[in-house]
Amino acid sequence: MRIGRAEDDAARQACFDIRRAVFIEEQRIPEGEEWDAHDATCIHYLAEDATGPVGTARLIAKGQRAKIGRVAVMPSHRGTGLGAQIMQAVMDDAKAHGFARAELEAQVYAIAFYERLGFVAEGPDFDDGSGIMHRVMRAEL
Repeated sequence: MRIGRAEDDAARQACFDIRRAVFIEEQRIPEGEEWDAHDATCIHYLAEDATGPVGTARLIAKGQRAKIGRVAVMPSHRGTGLGAQIMQAVMDDAKAHGFARAELEAQVYAIAFYERLGFVAEGPDFDDGSGIMHRVMRAEL
């Protein structure tokens, strides 16, 4: 398994293809909610194995905070620990680049997953516009 920054157009497109499959097609998030201006400026991460691209995440720099989002794993690789590996790679990269804290907006069903990675839920649940309830979570890096 290789997890790293998506450095070229082909790697970024692979990230977008995974997000389309997981969020738009599988979770039925409206296309207009999935894509935003941050996609052009954030850091995208791609997980690949011998079969090809299998997972992704992105990081938006907000001062000393790294906002992690769009974490997605293809159905064929769920339950393998890949989601945790992606998150650890993103958090390690963020720390290496001077970020002091990570934050994210977790889908409520995934809160326990992020808690195992050291994140703490804060505030009330909210609908981010996709129709799926979320909660803000933070972790020190």
